[in-house]
Amino acid sequence: MADAKVIPFGEEPRAKRRGKRVGRARTDRTPSTLAPVPPQRDEEPAAAADGAAGPTAADGRGGDDGWERKLAHGLSFLRRRVTGEYEVDDFGFDEELTDQVLMSALRPLYEKYFRVEVKGLENIPDKGAALVVANHSGTLPVDGLMLQVALHDHHPAGRHIRMLAADLVFVLPGVNEISRKLGHTLACAEDAQKLLERGEVVGVMPEGFKGIGKPFSERYKLQRFGRGGFVSTALRAGAPIVPCSIVGAEEIFPMVGNARTLARLLGIPYFPLTPTFPWLGPLGMVPLPTKWTIQFGEPIPTDGYPPEAADDPMLMFNLTDQVRETIQHTLYKLLVQRRSVFF
Repeated sequence: MADAKVIPFGEEPRAKRRGKRVGRARTDRTPSTLAPVPPQRDEEPAAAADGAAGPTAADGRGGDDGWERKLAHGLSFLRRRVTGEYEVDDFGFDEELTDQVLMSALRPLYEKYFRVEVKGLENIPDKGAALVVANHSGTLPVDGLMLQVALHDHHPAGRHIRMLAADLVFVLPGVNEISRKLGHTLACAEDAQKLLERGEVVGVMPEGFKGIGKPFSERYKLQRFGRGGFVSTALRAGAPIVPCSIVGAEEIFPMVGNARTLARLLGIPYFPLTPTFPWLGPLGMVPLPTKWTIQFGEPIPTDGYPPEAADDPMLMFNLTDQVRETIQHTLYKLLVQRRSVFF
């Protein structure tokens, strides 16, 4: 298979996404409307005599035409993949594959299984940089994937969010390649700043493994947000910080225990014990179908601070605490409004 073309930062504009999702080929041509003609004996209907424009339901050509377009679109996509006539950026982000394949694979989980409700999308700019800071939970990082679908499918500009992921993600076979294709990159200040300066929406979950691997008894209680490195990055790029609260992910894998010895042997941060895993084997890895809510809060602007503000530890502490408190209060509010874990 041929290698894909790599787009260095700043050399080519971002490709337009219009019309790139799977199954969106337009086949809804409307037949021209004719005035009703009274039936006449020994005469064909007027529409047939004139050759009325557009396919009819009787001949079935509309459906055939739709399938032909979809088939041609799919074959064209496969040809580009085989010949390497597609583009990836310096971080390995494959926008075409993400739009047409990976999002389509995640969409049923988002829409049918977790039935995600998203609020506050108007707080994400239609263009330009933004740093989305969210809580992290669920034993496995499914929340980051659902965050991607929310912005991609429901934001008016169909924006991609470039998630910052832990080192472990990029050493796991298979997971590394898919994460790169989805636009994920290493959770470091250098990568985050490059993406923000390019005008991307960047997602970070500062709780890290402390959040995703916390016991079920501590659900929806935010863990420490590190040293506020994400604030410094946002200040240097002049990008707004958008707090994001996710409810529903805590219950998909209720972590009631942690086999620490086994985790050390496997070289992973924790080994979860849930009511179904590892007792039910692979079936224990199926998440519970909880009802999710994702809410984006009002952005906190950073472009009004002087350049030296990024090195002010007190300012970073205050902004970090502001973001954390905003997310925590929103979580409590969403929990009060929630009718049930599953509905």
